[in-house]
Parts: sequence; C-alpha cells; structure tokens
Amino acid sequence: MSRTVAVIGGGYGGSAVAKALDAEADVVLIEPRDAFVNAAGSLRALTRPDWAGNMFFPYDTLMARGTVIRDRAASADPGGVTLASGRRVEADYLVLASGSSYAYPAKPEADSTDAALDDLRRTHKELAGAERVLITGAGPVGLELAGEIKDVWPGKRVTIVDPVGELLPGFHPELRRDLHRQLDELDVRLLLGTRLAAPPATPSGRAGTFTVRAGGGAEITADIWFRAHGVRVNSGYLADGRLTPRTAQGEVPVSETLNVRGHDHVYAIGDLTDLAEAKRAGHAMRHAEVVAENILAQLRGERAAAVYRPSPEPMILLPLGPRGGVGQMPMEDDGPAVLPAPAVAEYKGADLFTGRFAELFGTAV
Repeated sequence: MSRTVAVIGGGYGGSAVAKALDAEADVVLIEPRDAFVNAAGSLRALTRPDWAGNMFFPYDTLMARGTVIRDRAASADPGGVTLASGRRVEADYLVLASGSSYAYPAKPEADSTDAALDDLRRTHKELAGAERVLITGAGPVGLELAGEIKDVWPGKRVTIVDPVGELLPGFHPELRRDLHRQLDELDVRLLLGTRLAAPPATPSGRAGTFTVRAGGGAEITADIWFRAHGVRVNSGYLADGRLTPRTAQGEVPVSETLNVRGHDHVYAIGDLTDLAEAKRAGHAMRHAEVVAENILAQLRGERAAAVYRPSPEPMILLPLGPRGGVGQMPMEDDGPAVLPAPAVAEYKGADLFTGRFAELFGTAV
C-alpha cells in the first residue's frame, strides 16, 4: 500500500504534521523557504538583531525519513501537486498547510535565512535612528511591535492608529483594562477610532520624516512607520479549482475532521481553513494533531474519526516585550481565564516559543 503524504507548506501546522507522520508515512514537505520561521519572534528579531537567529530552524533536522522539496505549489488536484518548477509530486494524501502572508516585519519576505536576517538588520538600523514611530493597526501585531520597541528604546515616541474603537474587542474586559494600563505605563499613544487620510509617502519600515492627516484634521508626524494589518491567505495555487472551490476570502472549506470537503484523503490546516476562529499559530498546531491522527488511522485501514472544534472562547498570548503582556486562555468549566503579565512572559514572552521549536526540530541542547 502506498503511503505518500504531500504537505504543502512548512509553517506551524505543516511542520508539525510532517513530523508527526514521518515514522509511519513517506512524507514530502513542499516549502520555498530554507528554514522554518517562528514568526512569533519576528518583532523581537527586528529590535534585537543579535537575537534574530533564534527564529529560524533549518528543515534538515525536522524529519528522519521524509523529504523536503524547496519549491512552491503551482496547482493541486486529488492526485498530487504540481510545483512551480514543473515537477510533479504524486501523493496518496494531501495536507494543505500554506498559511497566510502578512506585512513585513511580522513575517519575513525573503525565502532564504541569510536574506531575511539582512532585511531585519537593515530595518533595525532605520528604526534605531528614528525618534518617532507610527504603527498602523492596533491588533495583536501592532501592539506587540510597540511593546518590543519600548522595551529596547523606552524614550521613543510610539503612536498606534486604528479605525476600530476599542482594543481586542471580544476579549474579557479585565484583559483589555490591563492592556490599556500597561500601554499607558509604556507611554504608547493610542489613537483609536482614527483613520489616516492617506498612508505615509515613505515605504513601511524605511526611515524618513513625514506628516499625515488623521480623522478630525489632526496631524501625526513620525520618522518611520510600520503597517500591522492585512492578513492574506496563501491559496493562489488552488485558483484553478482542480481540487476545491475557495471562499471569497480565499479560504478552504473543511469538515470537522479537517478534510477538504469532498475528499476523504485531502486535509487543510491553519490559516487556510474557513474555520470560525482567529488565525493563530496555536490553532494551526492543534489542527496538525487532528490531521496526523486521522491520516495514521487511514494508513491502518481505520476510519478517520478525530474531529476539531474551535473553542467558543477566544484565546491569546500577547507579549509587550519579554516581561509584559496580556493573555486569555479558555477553561473547560469556568469560562476564559485572564493571565497576568508574569504568566504571559513565562508561557511566551520570555523566549517566544524558541524552546518549543528547538524540541520539534531536534536542535534543543
């Protein structure tokens, strides 16, 4: 019986499912980057370039048996994957784990580690010389970026602008109050319910003093700015419709077993799915556990019975530097638990999951 599993994308979910299946299947991981990128560390890598190497993990230590093909998927169909190079990968099982794209520096643009590190060092120099920083977007990325900047340069003037009227709507009021308190202590200026008349003339991440107009005629002057909004699902290789239709957002409809609808041997995980939950690395890794369990069952001739159900309560671990931050975790019986800053630092902020991925990739000492 053939046991080839093609995994498209080596991000959080794709790497986890490839690792989990390596001992029992012939895994082919298709990924254009030369290393896994722990994007949770990108913003600290920007402010502390001497730390930046910690966010990259070469794929050659991920699997003992599997194969990694450094290429992009150009098309997928029920029988396998056609790559951008023209190469064909036939597969008995497909796992779509191509994730999403986001504005740099939250996610690197370069596919090679060396080029990504060069980009971060360049942007660090631009940021280091800027006295006033504007961040457009008051979601988790924008807030975390502000916290990392303030941890390294407490004297920089950081302003966050967002059209939304409140921070982290849908989360517990206690969490949001604590978030405001910590941002006030960091002296981060929040302009919520505010829309810029036009984006700054200078490119995001490039130094150059500018003034922009905001709602109500207010003006904001800064020396550098960063865009912290705009997730884009990486599903262009499915545009031909040979495998599955996509939603208007480019997502893939999945069943409770995380099968792509209409295919019992094709799965989708992570940001690509149409699940009613936030796009989070933790969710992608939970998806990977379900899909690995189902494929292993099928390889044994059994029914794929593991199901995934999104949590009714949103969860978040949002560091503001290595020691601050807010968090919310779902609890089975008592509703969401709000975490204090020390707990957020312990779970995530101190090392941004570096230790977890060192174990996954076999590089822990």
